[in-house]
Amino acid sequence: MATPDTQRWNPVLALYVAVALGASMGLPFVRVAPNRLLSGDPIFLGDVLQRQGSPLVVALVLAVFTLLVFAIGQPQRRFTQALVSVAMAASLAGLWLLASHVSSSVSPVDRPLQRTALGAGFWTLAALAWLTALDAAARLNLATLPRLLVHIAWCLPLLLSLSEGQNLSLAKEYANHSDVVGPAVVRHLQIVLLAVVPAVVIGVPLAWRMSRSAVLRQGLFPLLNLIQTIPAIALFGLLMAPLAWLAVQLPLLGSAGIRGVGMAPAVLALFLYSLLPIVRAALAGLEQVPADTILAARAMGMSPWQIFWQIELPLELPVLLIGVRTALVQTIGLAAVCALIGAGGLGQIMFDGLFSAANELVILGVMPIVLMAMLADSFFQILETLFKTPAP
Repeated sequence: MATPDTQRWNPVLALYVAVALGASMGLPFVRVAPNRLLSGDPIFLGDVLQRQGSPLVVALVLAVFTLLVFAIGQPQRRFTQALVSVAMAASLAGLWLLASHVSSSVSPVDRPLQRTALGAGFWTLAALAWLTALDAAARLNLATLPRLLVHIAWCLPLLLSLSEGQNLSLAKEYANHSDVVGPAVVRHLQIVLLAVVPAVVIGVPLAWRMSRSAVLRQGLFPLLNLIQTIPAIALFGLLMAPLAWLAVQLPLLGSAGIRGVGMAPAVLALFLYSLLPIVRAALAGLEQVPADTILAARAMGMSPWQIFWQIELPLELPVLLIGVRTALVQTIGLAAVCALIGAGGLGQIMFDGLFSAANELVILGVMPIVLMAMLADSFFQILETLFKTPAP
């Protein structure tokens, strides 16, 4: 199969363009409904450009489409890929501005309950624009830090244009729930940190001990693997009864917040889920430490604990960060389910939207979770680059 460096055309971009054309014609760009509970009437992108789009907007859309078609046959031209990357960043902001323009034009003042929701066509086109930008950035062959800076730069036009969408249903849902979004984000982060930080503190020494005991390794890994196979809801249920019993038997624990529902079972379950990727990564990193280095440290009279802190841990850190990154991103997503047992967080907003059939409220709870996961992933990519040991 041809590599990106030898391809004469870009099949990935061709697929994205084809899907984008289909989404533009077959999926509604926005939906206008009399209230937040109804799905509303669809408005397609073609109708928007024909009836409400200015000649300049139509010209820009055609220019972006022409650029993408041209870029399909130029997969190795760095200038073309850079131009595609910039165009996709502008397209993300343009899609939002176009939807905002539609919502402003169809929302009469005498109908405050009317909602203009972003349709499947909008989300599909936005996702394809982001994927196209990622493909273009990959073909630029940038290093990790410059690539992440480019990713951040893509979001700037969209962030600058967010104030124009006040009439969209998503913006109205945020305005109606602005007093709970901030505390929900803080609560979500609290759940994640209370689960992942102890998993690192316990998992790394545990991996060090397992590297010196085959019996411990053979006994713990099956248990950690078994925990990963248990669905989150089932694990919450398994933990609720013992924790409720402990709260009754030891009132001091109950007064400290350890009960059958709430933070305690949520944090404990996420802690157990985080152990496997952290322990596995730490053990893999320890196994990569050269045996000659350990032997030289012992010859110098260093204790096993000194060897671990001063030699093994620094050398295993690049591999360990991969496991922590996996556990952190996984925990950010799973923390949303904790709202079902009263732990709160962004999952509470998401499930409130599900139970009330308010799709925009669901998106309002989901989007910060996705953003936090992306930021955590990018942060650890930077750390992995900084701590990566250069090849000899």
